[in-house]
Amino acid sequence: MQSNLVIFPKTEAAKNSTQTKERTITKYDRAEEQFIELLAMEDLDNKLDAKPSIASEFEQSLSIAIGAAYGNDRSDEQAHRFLQRILYRINRLKLFWYDDLRHYTNERSLYLHSCRDQIEAAWQQWELAQIDVAALQQLDVKQALIERASADLNPPLSESSRYIREEMTEAGYRHLLAIGSFDGLVEGSRLCYVLGGAANEIQCTLVRVLLEEYGNGRLARKHSTFFAQMLAEFGMNTEPEGYFDLVPWEVLACDNHNFLTTDRKRYFLRYSGALTYFEVAGPATYKNYLAAAQRLELSDAAMGYWELHIKEDERHGRWMLDDVALSLAERYPNDAWELLLGYDQEKRMGDRAASAVVRSIREAE
Repeated sequence: MQSNLVIFPKTEAAKNSTQTKERTITKYDRAEEQFIELLAMEDLDNKLDAKPSIASEFEQSLSIAIGAAYGNDRSDEQAHRFLQRILYRINRLKLFWYDDLRHYTNERSLYLHSCRDQIEAAWQQWELAQIDVAALQQLDVKQALIERASADLNPPLSESSRYIREEMTEAGYRHLLAIGSFDGLVEGSRLCYVLGGAANEIQCTLVRVLLEEYGNGRLARKHSTFFAQMLAEFGMNTEPEGYFDLVPWEVLACDNHNFLTTDRKRYFLRYSGALTYFEVAGPATYKNYLAAAQRLELSDAAMGYWELHIKEDERHGRWMLDDVALSLAERYPNDAWELLLGYDQEKRMGDRAASAVVRSIREAE
């Protein structure tokens, strides 16, 4: 059955030298295609109750992938990719894409929610195991936040940063834009989940951040518009998710983690800590991209998004640290360590994603 919900480019079975690896990748690809069909199936939950076998191949692959990704010391990259793609396909239903309304027929499906929870439970346990939570709970949270922000505002150049600044070709830059468009074209969308509720200074600061991301309601000034202009300068696809198949699982994991922490209000402190890191550290990353574009002598339109973000995110970083994170630390003294958890997780996952993007660029070049 051809699904009406297939809005991403089709998955291609990855090539590998070993026949066993090829079979594994093909199995995950088939399972993802089956899941896409399930997403578009009218009355999905009732049809599954009547005939559970229609999801059997997918469920078998899901179980295998969870064990392969999170159940041993040597994680399977293809299993990670499969799981994060499935999780993202579920999570994206929380946003409206101005597409066919039938695409949302299963947005409240209990089956989809159970798949999401199954992946998240194993994945989050795996992610948390890589953080020393007990040590975070012993720190002076406000001092630790200030010290982290100071260090991350102007970090020393990493090997990846030097490569982008000094070696990346124009073809590599276009590949960077293709992957970056996955987030850049839906700028700040998930932040809206945490803005409702009681009014106070913290809430108002977050609203100000969102408003600036959205160009204060003017499409021409919205940050995603500047990203689309960079893509258009190279004749590239400006549709959201147009390069979905290029996105490394490490980048998808950042987005799925963001969906989780914004969707669950219990994780509000974790999300606020994560957003603090993102806004503080952003300008340093964008300066690398801007330096590459200038070295390649690209047009202003081909780098305008980076210039805008360097300017605005320096301000957003100060807002997030002073008016959000430190204020929340005072308001929730017993739980304030969760701000550090969110901050450190965002940094760790962001560094992992950045390394994956550079690997992808090198392979493309």
